Amino acid sequence: MRIAVMGAGGVGGYFGARLAQSGNDVTFIARGRHLEALRSRGLTLKSPLGDAALKVRAVENPADGGAADVVLFAVKLWDTESAAQRIRPLLEGGGVVIPFQNGVESIARIGAVLGPARVLGGAAYIAGRIAEPGVIVQTGQMARLRFGPVLPAQRPAAQAFHAACRAANIDCELSDDIVRVLWEKFVLLAAIAGTTTVTRHPVGVVRADPDMRWLLEAAMRETWLVGRKRGVSLADDLVDKTIAFVDGLPPEMKSSMLGDLEAGGRLEAPWLSGAVARMAREGGIEAPVSRALFAALKPFVDGR
Repeated sequence: MRIAVMGAGGVGGYFGARLAQSGNDVTFIARGRHLEALRSRGLTLKSPLGDAALKVRAVENPADGGAADVVLFAVKLWDTESAAQRIRPLLEGGGVVIPFQNGVESIARIGAVLGPARVLGGAAYIAGRIAEPGVIVQTGQMARLRFGPVLPAQRPAAQAFHAACRAANIDCELSDDIVRVLWEKFVLLAAIAGTTTVTRHPVGVVRADPDMRWLLEAAMRETWLVGRKRGVSLADDLVDKTIAFVDGLPPEMKSSMLGDLEAGGRLEAPWLSGAVARMAREGGIEAPVSRALFAALKPFVDGR
């Protein structure tokens, strides 16, 4: 497949590398020192699932990438609309976009720019980061993609990408209800990102302290309730299962938002805890825990 990776960080860099390893035509869209390193030294992947050193094609302007069958879209949430506008040239051959971003609003946000027919849904489960320009480090054993069509006409594209991922030995699932999948992840992500970032501690500390554990679970229950209010078929026992999943995570695990805070960067809080609070208000219900988490992070949203 012809695959373009818009956002070559921990998510895009890792999965793009695996797809390139298996022979797909992959173009990485990056900027700054990371772009320079990809061009001059290639992409280095350090992972317990297998290291790699690849010569890759990297461009700054998506228009230089040529037409793509699939755009793997993995930019930070604040760049969504501007990045979607930039990838228009990549879709001139009829390709589609699969966003692997945090939150639950990417399909609608990108669709408003490019048209709903172009945008599938996707969720990534991985702990990865740019350790230095040109070097992606993935930790733990989890490196999974779940994705699927939003409209029936998108199924062939989803099936083709699923086949490419399987050929690359990527743990992947083609979902028939990708909106539910996104909300299942959101119940976990909004809570764990909010609590680890507000407390400035990894998940092991949060889950071990009774008060912090209460905060984590309360945030999950609010997100679950908002999803149900919006008509998403979330299971009755989803929060219990999600807490059990958190109990099995490595204790040193931090959310990417905590990493952004520690680095003095921008935060995705408006689209995580902030989005839960906003959608709760729109649905005529309250989400006081999520609103408090967002309020505590608000002074840091734009970075230093």
